[in-house]
Amino acid sequence: MTLAPFGARLRQALDTRGQLCVGIDPHASLLASWGLGDDLAGLETFSRTVVEALADRVAVLKPQAAFFERFGSRGVAVLEKSVEEARAAGALVLMDAKRGDIGSTMAAYAEAFLSPASPLFSDAVTVSPYLGFGSLRPALDLAREQGCGVFALALTSNPEGAEVQRAVGADGEPVAASVLRQLAAENAGAEPLGSFGAVVGATLADAGVELGINGPLLAPGIGAQGATMADLPRVFGASVRNVVPSVSRDVLRHGPSVAALREAADRFVGEFADAVK
Repeated sequence: MTLAPFGARLRQALDTRGQLCVGIDPHASLLASWGLGDDLAGLETFSRTVVEALADRVAVLKPQAAFFERFGSRGVAVLEKSVEEARAAGALVLMDAKRGDIGSTMAAYAEAFLSPASPLFSDAVTVSPYLGFGSLRPALDLAREQGCGVFALALTSNPEGAEVQRAVGADGEPVAASVLRQLAAENAGAEPLGSFGAVVGATLADAGVELGINGPLLAPGIGAQGATMADLPRVFGASVRNVVPSVSRDVLRHGPSVAALREAADRFVGEFADAVK
């Protein structure tokens, strides 16, 4: 059965569970801080604990595929289980894979994460548009068909991103603005929210481009990278209600205690609510 459009499902999740996305990022230093080994057993324990603690309460969980892939096929099997269990508990799963390619290869990436037949089937996936926005068409089309979402990199939280994202094309339009404009076109007429989002860093001093794309805006950079929930109204302006603040380390560092993970997530949800009053 085809899902309702991702944008509608996300809007409901944000309104009922609060506006927060928590990453599942089992990198070596976090595993060590939890007293776990940097091995398959540590990966399994870490992922299972995060899902147990948060999947029934936060709007979005965002596993970073690379931290699972580094363990090979057995790590990917852990990722498959994490996705399945998180979705079963009610969280929307955004696969942070940042895939980008052309033609049949892009279609294969889309099928890996957006086809219900795939064991990695997720509610949405991150993609890179820097082989040209049109290269994303297989993912955009499959997402629309299956009720899934796509988040394209636009203005990322890393300072190096400006080299490409702030560059101006031959037509005088900044690259990031072009990506956002084309996302807005994909979302035209969608209610209550489009399914095609952008990644826009919460660390930006000034977005400098139109963020009103009628779609979600994934905002990394809160916590360890220096941004706070209080920064979001300044960065996102009138689009702040469509922001999905993404926090990873500043929630995950409270593990392995399930209660402490939940408390940290709840705190960030409250901080966002206070920031946009």
